[in-house]
Amino acid sequence: MDPSPYYVATAGAAPLFGPLAGAVSADVAVVGGGYAGLSSALELAERGYRVVLVEARSVGWGASGRNGGQVLNGLNKGPAAVEALVGRPLSRILWDFTVEATELVRQRIVRHQIPCDWRNGFVLAATRPAQQRALAEEIELVESHYDYDQMALLDRRALADHVVGRHLVGGLYDAGCGHLHPLKYAFGLARAAAAAGVAIYDGSPVTAVVPGRRTTLRTAGGSVVADHVVLATNAEMARLRPDLARTIMPVATFVLATEVLGEPRAAQLLPSDACVSDANFVLNYFRRSADHRLLFGGGAAYSGRRPLGLEKVMRARLARTFPALATVRIDALWGGVVDITMNRLPDFGLRDGNIYYLQGFSGHGIALATMAGRLVAEAVAGTAERFDVMAGLPHRAFPGGTALRTPLLVLGMLWYRLRDLLS
Repeated sequence: MDPSPYYVATAGAAPLFGPLAGAVSADVAVVGGGYAGLSSALELAERGYRVVLVEARSVGWGASGRNGGQVLNGLNKGPAAVEALVGRPLSRILWDFTVEATELVRQRIVRHQIPCDWRNGFVLAATRPAQQRALAEEIELVESHYDYDQMALLDRRALADHVVGRHLVGGLYDAGCGHLHPLKYAFGLARAAAAAGVAIYDGSPVTAVVPGRRTTLRTAGGSVVADHVVLATNAEMARLRPDLARTIMPVATFVLATEVLGEPRAAQLLPSDACVSDANFVLNYFRRSADHRLLFGGGAAYSGRRPLGLEKVMRARLARTFPALATVRIDALWGGVVDITMNRLPDFGLRDGNIYYLQGFSGHGIALATMAGRLVAEAVAGTAERFDVMAGLPHRAFPGGTALRTPLLVLGMLWYRLRDLLS
């Protein structure tokens, strides 16, 4: 799928790099020019390492330049569900990592003067009373056991201070989160990494990874030999390391940009300018843009392709939440592929002694991928405790292998979608 036409048009000039030509050497080679790869490269260069980053297309081309722009604490699963998987002590550590991750995004924006339209605030909106009760329990849990005091429960009246939408009965407001222009943020990270001394090569897909005491990356135009390698290709991992890709599933999701609504009309829909997601399993997410559009995301395609009739489907999802926008003009509609894991926890690890991998962000990639770069840089520098916590999370391969995992997941997601509609 092509990059987001709206983000490309509004991101400003892209940083220009060239393809790899010839043989180069580095302390660390990073594969992938998204948030995880750029953050890894920046953190490593700031620690004094010689870093080369190779990107198959251009920086921010993948999910990092197409996503909904929401920068969130927590993981894809709520704290109670994470506790059920790994226990409270580890769940608390993971929560603290994610809070640090959102703060790291803010720090990067300020330190490197990245003009990416940052706005504060996130609302997780309930569409039925059972969800509202679960959100109240989540707030009590994080306040009592995670020492986090940035959340507030919203009844229907209080919710209207943040979002005015149909079928929303309440919600949770988190002042510690926010939203931004994702491609501007990716461009800013790339410029910061280059200024720190990272050699960035785009248009340079890696054709082979040859493990060894010093690992070799091969491209059509050259090669990189490095002491350490960071694979940050996410949904594209199967092309390089099929053994690692067994634990992730590529899923396409879609976002539309309405016509310019004007500030008064946009503010009627989202008065506080917070970003919003509903609490359904098959969810919708939306926010105001800096030029006063509504950016609305949702839906999924497990083939990785743009489905037929996508605009009609997305328009119906938009109108269900915002009936006043039923006939609004849609100026752009795009999709991108994210990688999810079976348990929706991120999947980090080390293979062959010096090849680190970062994947499975499961829809929380802006903050988590930024934080992943810090953790992998710590590990390369010899302080691997925090990376090892993430690498120790339990993961299973998707059932059915590469041939059957997609249809099996489709059946499961259809069940969850039916549950959302009927409950």
